[in-house]
Amino acid sequence: MLRFRTPGRGFTTRFAPAPTGFLHVGHVASAILVFGMARAFGGRVLLRIEDHDRVRSRPEFQEALLEDLHWLGFSDAVETSRQSDREEHYAAALQRLSEGGLVYPCSCSRKSIESVASHAEGEIPYPGTCRRAKVDGAAHMARRVHLREMSIGFDDLRLGAVSQNPTAQCGDVLVRDRLGQWTYQFAVVVDDLEQGVDLVIRGEDLLESTGRQVQIARLLGRSTAPRFLHHALIKHPGGQKLSKSSGDTGVRDLRSAGWTPSRVLGAAAQALGLSNGEPLSIDDVGARVFAAGNA
Repeated sequence: MLRFRTPGRGFTTRFAPAPTGFLHVGHVASAILVFGMARAFGGRVLLRIEDHDRVRSRPEFQEALLEDLHWLGFSDAVETSRQSDREEHYAAALQRLSEGGLVYPCSCSRKSIESVASHAEGEIPYPGTCRRAKVDGAAHMARRVHLREMSIGFDDLRLGAVSQNPTAQCGDVLVRDRLGQWTYQFAVVVDDLEQGVDLVIRGEDLLESTGRQVQIARLLGRSTAPRFLHHALIKHPGGQKLSKSSGDTGVRDLRSAGWTPSRVLGAAAQALGLSNGEPLSIDDVGARVFAAGNA
């Protein structure tokens, strides 16, 4: 069963889907925690459309995810924003870091980075190739932020105190890619800082990103890191992660098959460890989350 420490009251959190596919049960599970936490403990939810990836984001996916959220009953968000409308905010944040001498252009491809450390498993830390080479910024749109070697600690309401070393994990962080698109790692930091988000709820697949995001936020002037709650990933019985690209347990498909909102909520709550799979109303969801935080 899911258990976590309560966040207190008066917090701001966000539900931040990317419109690169249709919602599936894994997204519903995250929404249960985000909206349920706000209902149970007196917080507020911002709905953020994370469409920084202009290549993969589609208007039809955004329209569908908003419709599915409404159908499920997640209508408590106090504000909606889109990352594609916030270009100037990311540019201004990058400029502040540039003035501190922390930003440099990068011409490296993913393939060239992998070739340097082809023996490594998992994430390959960027070796600082272009920082040392002084690449011409006029010829390349990609930008990286130089991260100093340090240990970064943060509080997770489920996992407790966590410490990471972003330099060892990832090296200097890519904040703008070769197409001029802002990266997830940078955009969410700027958004959370400027939108006052102080509780971040998301899946454990993003746990490794947290230390670097906290460090970038410090460089931008954030004195107190958000608290986090990383929930276990929702997976197939065989252990594979649910995926938008493979259409796994999509809300659209379940609706077409005759599932009710309460049945979808019940299935997602069961996957989180909040129920035995019985149908749940949106009010039931808040009660289950409240119980998990007060056990």
